[in-house]
Amino acid sequence: MASKSFVIVDAMDGMRADAVIRRHMPQLQDADLRLIFSHRDVKLDGARIHPDVRVHAGQTVTVYYMESMQSPLQIVYEDNDILLVNKRAGISVEKDSGGGTNMTELAAEHVGGTFAPVPCHRLDNQTCGLLLFAKNGFSQFVLEDVFRKRTLEKRYTCLVRGTMKPPEAVCKAYLVKNASEAHVVVYDHEVPGSKVILTEYRTLSCEGQLSRLEVHLITGRTHQIRAHMAALGHPLLGDDLYGDRSFNRLHHAQGKLMLCASSICLDTQGRLPQLDNIIFSIPSPF
Repeated sequence: MASKSFVIVDAMDGMRADAVIRRHMPQLQDADLRLIFSHRDVKLDGARIHPDVRVHAGQTVTVYYMESMQSPLQIVYEDNDILLVNKRAGISVEKDSGGGTNMTELAAEHVGGTFAPVPCHRLDNQTCGLLLFAKNGFSQFVLEDVFRKRTLEKRYTCLVRGTMKPPEAVCKAYLVKNASEAHVVVYDHEVPGSKVILTEYRTLSCEGQLSRLEVHLITGRTHQIRAHMAALGHPLLGDDLYGDRSFNRLHHAQGKLMLCASSICLDTQGRLPQLDNIIFSIPSPF
């Protein structure tokens, strides 16, 4: 049996013990966490606790778990130049104020060496799916150029409220970002400071009050899918920032954003030929 200890930071003061453990140990599935608590294998400052206990800054949590439990880094593809992983929801790409483990740290632990892997794009904490890291300076330069010039296709799978009419379309709007509040606003007309966004969607299936969509980001702006779909009247299930909180509660999806970066295809123009025009894809977990 293995163990991991960590000190509670200010940002986690007052959180439930199980929520804190999820931030620090993203490899644990819900079933793993239930098993660990049922065996009373979590201690707070040396005392065994239940999952609903509130923790406070400066306290130490120790978790005992089986070494066979899933690795936090789900590798989809790796070579000497890149590392492509399947990020779980609830873990940030880089260190943030929320504390806990992040994908960049996990990638660095996996790769080792003197060059720390660099994430080439971002996914929100609650978004799952394909995340690409550069493993050396040359691949970092090439991939940052690919993302800047948009010589790639990224597609997402999501669940939204309602039925899309028409079932597929390319939608244009204007987005204004408020960086200080980590929030964006979408308008159907140009306003000062706005940037054009283009979002293409295709309905994959209708599932009761929900539609499953494949979304292609023609432009890539902050929170583009979440904000644009909400502006169209079809917010993502589980999105409490731009979406319908009462609808999320009705479907037991509070804080469980149904958005997955499900495929990526790159055109490096021959600079990383092993990647050119290869479609990397994963199934969504919802």
